[in-house]
Amino acid sequence: MRVAGRTVLVTGASQGIGAATAEAAGAAGAHVVLVARDGDALNALAERIGRASVLVADLSDAERVRELGERVLAEAGVPDVLVNNAGVGRWLFLDETPEQELAGMLALPFTAALWLTRALLPGMRERGSGWVVNVNSPVSRLPIPGATGYAASRYALRGLTAALRLDLRGTGVGVSEVVPGKVSSRYFANNPGAQERIPAIARLIPTVPPERVAAAVLRAVTAERAEVVLPWQLRAFELAGRLAPGLTSYLAWRTGTHR
Repeated sequence: MRVAGRTVLVTGASQGIGAATAEAAGAAGAHVVLVARDGDALNALAERIGRASVLVADLSDAERVRELGERVLAEAGVPDVLVNNAGVGRWLFLDETPEQELAGMLALPFTAALWLTRALLPGMRERGSGWVVNVNSPVSRLPIPGATGYAASRYALRGLTAALRLDLRGTGVGVSEVVPGKVSSRYFANNPGAQERIPAIARLIPTVPPERVAAAVLRAVTAERAEVVLPWQLRAFELAGRLAPGLTSYLAWRTGTHR
């Protein structure tokens, strides 16, 4: 599916992967709809991109997500590409996670992607074309100790992606999942303590810049790929997890955080 001349909606677009994806889509000739809570950051990004619209929204609230869907349809029409990128969450053991924070982890990314995709999907189906990209985390494949709520939400997003792909087969609407390893964004600064909980074994995987993830997102759309995992070292770890799940789980526990 080509991106030039299409409308691409990106959530979590104020920084990191979202901002890089929005800029890459704009550079490829798309009109970009930018969604996040930080209106100032979105407006600055829209000025850099040129062909861009700004919709400020709090995606942690399901009702606000449904309202956002209505605003998108009214102001920009049915997007050609939806990039569900918004996500938050510290890495914490379940019983040390405050209830409100746990609810937020589930809302972003899972329920935000669930409700926004649901709102925009009918128009894509009716048109017979469209693409949904869910940006996920390695813990959706390889869980680690001390990140229970975060991992649960990411596993849920993985399940949504797989089920949606089957639902939409033959409709002209495709679904991709992009799974990067550690990214040199502000995620770890915004979620103190998370970086320290990366298992030592996982630190062998190189960090990638947001721009590389953005390129993977566009590649998933233009090449109509179901899944893109990067870098290759993460792909190797994922394969090891499938072939030797017991050993991989043990290594994650043995080299990970303990209480």
